[in-house]
Amino acid sequence: MAEQIKRKTLDQRAQMSDLERLRHSCAHVMATAVMRLWPDTKLDVGPPTEEGFYYDFDATHRFVPEDFEKIEAEMAKVVAEKQLFQKHVMSRDEALKKIRAMNQPLKEIRLADIPQDEEISFYQNGDFVDLCAGPHIDDTAKVRAFKLLSIAGTYFKGDARNPQLQRLYGTAFPSEKELRIHLTALEEAKKRDHRKLGKELKLFSITPLVGGGLPLLLPKGGVIRRELERFIDEKLDARGYDRVFSPHIGDIQLYKTSGHYPYYKDSMYEPVHIDKDEYLLKPMNCPMHIQMYDSEPRSYRDLPLRLAEFGTVYRYEQSGELNGLTRVRGFTQDDGHIFCTPDQLRDEIKDCIRLVTEVLDVFKLPYQTRVSLSDPKNADKYAGGRELWDRAEAALQEVVDELDIPSTLGVGEAAFYGPKLDFMIKDALGRSWQLCTIQVDYSLPERFNLEYVGSDGQKHRPVMIHRAVFGSIERFMAVLIEHFAGAFPVWLAPEQVRLLPISNDQVAYAEELARQLRAAKIRVTVDHKADKISGKVRNAQLQKVPYMLVVGAKEAADQTVSVRARQHGDQGATPFAVFLERLSREIASRALPS
Repeated sequence: MAEQIKRKTLDQRAQMSDLERLRHSCAHVMATAVMRLWPDTKLDVGPPTEEGFYYDFDATHRFVPEDFEKIEAEMAKVVAEKQLFQKHVMSRDEALKKIRAMNQPLKEIRLADIPQDEEISFYQNGDFVDLCAGPHIDDTAKVRAFKLLSIAGTYFKGDARNPQLQRLYGTAFPSEKELRIHLTALEEAKKRDHRKLGKELKLFSITPLVGGGLPLLLPKGGVIRRELERFIDEKLDARGYDRVFSPHIGDIQLYKTSGHYPYYKDSMYEPVHIDKDEYLLKPMNCPMHIQMYDSEPRSYRDLPLRLAEFGTVYRYEQSGELNGLTRVRGFTQDDGHIFCTPDQLRDEIKDCIRLVTEVLDVFKLPYQTRVSLSDPKNADKYAGGRELWDRAEAALQEVVDELDIPSTLGVGEAAFYGPKLDFMIKDALGRSWQLCTIQVDYSLPERFNLEYVGSDGQKHRPVMIHRAVFGSIERFMAVLIEHFAGAFPVWLAPEQVRLLPISNDQVAYAEELARQLRAAKIRVTVDHKADKISGKVRNAQLQKVPYMLVVGAKEAADQTVSVRARQHGDQGATPFAVFLERLSREIASRALPS
């Protein structure tokens, strides 16, 4: 089984889709244009991405959006010249001489990173030459539909200790029609941007005095998080999970033993000294949960042991990479860790998959899955012996095959301690987000010498499963904000009902209805403003409140409410008791907006 996985994985790694090939070629076309316009520019890398491509430059010229038109015009000339993409394979010494002759110092460093047993190649189109593994399309004439999109700062090789570079983002498609569709989707994405809606809907705030990448969830954002936690708690209670809590810092030795410190050291903050010991801001919850498992002797009768925590962790992110709730420095994971016997492993993986799919189905979020494996060529990236990895990868792949889950393979995408099944979520705009993950781990129980007493009276090693459904709650919230464009389903909406009295004479009636709604655990406010009813309705619509209840003299006399739904407008007068019963059912069902 392990050998089959390896062969399948290596075959897949060698492939690049036609669209990726086109976009990679377009990145070279853009770099050609930049070099023509600013010949002293130094080159780094220009890969395709899911949304398009980018290229990193070290340039004395500071790029601004106003440069895009000039660069695109030069790109059009390169396309019109129908330049062939020609591959040239060289020895390492020949490649080094060529790079130095080209005066491209960043490429010299990239050359040194290429493994000794890998082919070294350059691609040339016209006068432009680039150290590149390829592949590319036949010629530049096939790069017909492209657009430059944005500029960002980045560090060489992603390390803040290295020089800062300028990254130009763009996209390309086989046809102008597909490009127009994509650009329209980008415009829609701007309207749905969770940073914009987060401010307008008063969901979260990020302030310089607190620090970049450390979001503050405001009361309305807190409601969303609390509802998400309640939702997951229901699922976990039904599966026999125990809720636990762990501190925000831990002794550095804990993370050296687990391997997180050597493997993820660059993603952690510098240790702090307390007395004579060194402590780390918690980068992961799993070592803490391992200590909880190890806090008492365990028998096979105690297993599986399922621990769950909404644990806040801290990771170092460059300031240029921070982005609202999606890239932060402090975030909360809905972490779960299962300790089980090898015989229980497959059933536990299956139940984790059911948990993930049950949650995603509630939000009607489509997804794709990827089996993320180790890269045999980079064994030093992973903890544990090959035999443990083969067992873990085989167990995960067998479950995926048994359940007939369509999936791709990702070589080198495994966690350092084990393979994983990653769920890539598609939002309303078709964008992909890696959120949910299920990871099989034979390595950390070995590193911590975990044991249980089996039915034979002998000591055995448990297996761990790491799983997260939301992943980062902050990122999941960002995805939901953009997926629903801020118009959350009523069960998740921070404000579910707003009462709109037409005049001061109906305020007392509105307040009594609000009291009854709160007693039914429904989130409600009363608009007391001295404003026309049309203005009150407009304000509620802008705040994306699911239900607005207009109450005037007639409604007060008849004990009714005039219901206005966020999506469907005026629903007419309804007895309040009928509306309350209907709303309660809708909330309990966690129905999506129709």
